[in-house]
Amino acid sequence: MRNATCCFLLLLSSYCFAQQDKPTDKKSKEDHSIGIGIKFGLNFANVTNASSINSKSQTGFNAGIFISPSSKSILSSRTELTFSRQGYDYSTDSSSGSVKLDYITLSQFMAINITKYVQIQFGGQTSYLLNAKADSSQKSTGNAQADQILSFYNRFDYGLGAGIEVHPVLGVVIGARYNLSFANLYKQASSSGGTAPPSFVPNINLKNNVVQLYAGYRF
Repeated sequence: MRNATCCFLLLLSSYCFAQQDKPTDKKSKEDHSIGIGIKFGLNFANVTNASSINSKSQTGFNAGIFISPSSKSILSSRTELTFSRQGYDYSTDSSSGSVKLDYITLSQFMAINITKYVQIQFGGQTSYLLNAKADSSQKSTGNAQADQILSFYNRFDYGLGAGIEVHPVLGVVIGARYNLSFANLYKQASSSGGTAPPSFVPNINLKNNVVQLYAGYRF
């Protein structure tokens, strides 16, 4: 009986020690995680200063990767590389159509951890225009150079972004963000050479603004 009691106490001690060890190991792994993740979602894109062309929001998509290292403090960081399809719909007296723009965007955000479940993010981003397409009721300008629409755009864009992200369970992330560009969408000299620009190039300084909803997973 005495031997059985000793064996029982020994086993109980071992079990308790193992249970105490497990959270520490898990915590250690979390602390050393580099926090690489993937994300994808929807864009609700438009442009600023566009009342003269009756612009309307256009739905696109975003997809990318991010690095968000674990942090015990209230502050942390977020780096993202994202593909973003955005643009706008327009309607004028002479024509109507839509403009689709494909960007690759590098973002660097600071994050404020409200709790371990909620994070506020804000920071800057730089984008490069990969492709542009305009579907217009005015099919051609009659000028080959004018019909190459990429020549009318500033290829580099920059601005600010801010949003909120929720971490409901495990590595799942769900977020919403607003991105506002500071660079003009079109080049200032869009009508150089005396040729009138296409109908989708308004004579105003348009800037991208995009609302993003996304979901992803952080490993």
